Amino acid sequence: MKDVVVLVGTGSIGQATARRVGAGKHVVLGDLKLEAAQAAAEIFDGAGFEVSTIAVDISSHESILKLVEHAQQFGSVKNLICAAGVSPSQAPVAAILRVDLYGTAVLLEEFGKVIADGGSGVVISSQSGHRLGALTEEQNFQLATTPTEELLDLPFIKAITDSLKAYQYSKRCNSLRVAGQATPWGKRGATINSISPGIIITPLAADELKGPRGEGYRNMLKSSPAGRAGTPDEVGDLAEFLMSSRGRFISGADFLIDGGTTASYWFGDLQYLKATH
Repeated sequence: MKDVVVLVGTGSIGQATARRVGAGKHVVLGDLKLEAAQAAAEIFDGAGFEVSTIAVDISSHESILKLVEHAQQFGSVKNLICAAGVSPSQAPVAAILRVDLYGTAVLLEEFGKVIADGGSGVVISSQSGHRLGALTEEQNFQLATTPTEELLDLPFIKAITDSLKAYQYSKRCNSLRVAGQATPWGKRGATINSISPGIIITPLAADELKGPRGEGYRNMLKSSPAGRAGTPDEVGDLAEFLMSSRGRFISGADFLIDGGTTASYWFGDLQYLKATH
């Protein structure tokens, strides 16, 4: 029996993170498409990691429970990396809310029941959650604490009709659920945080850059303080710190890693974007 790292969503950022924390542990690679998990497993196995694969649909509570059961057969779950999600150009409103908002909330809750003492988790969220204007105190509380099976029935969530808004609300909810779960995770001796990347060069980002909002995204990158997109390894480095012994005093927090884009969106050269959001 070994310590177990669970990765949900085997894309570039998830893999970069799991490689940094998975040495000497059993790495569970979960993805909606089993073939994607298996492709990642070949890479990990070739690099000396011990891995297993499983198909996971995080929009299904039952599927998440099967993932928990699968992970526990190898040992104590030490790390959870949630890097699964769909983008506004990939899915309609209902799917975005079901996967990015509800699914992430269920993952945090169910793994919070089994996470090992000294364990940690990270949710890969998005800068989009920071593009949403201020919510009311009541809405923040509802997104952070509403029972998972009731989240999609919140009136202001049911009223969403735009895919970008669905994504923004989902990512705001991610950081609020992390804050809400910091206490139960802490009672088990574990930490939980979220990371909100800007545009990172991954297949998902490539879809966005080529999609209907592509030109806007490319101009945004050129005008951002960093002047470029980020890399999966930069996000992985931050995640590694949060899940290491150096990050034990950090929990319930969200970290922007976007090259200053959000700061510029609100206060700098990118303020023009507010008119389109």
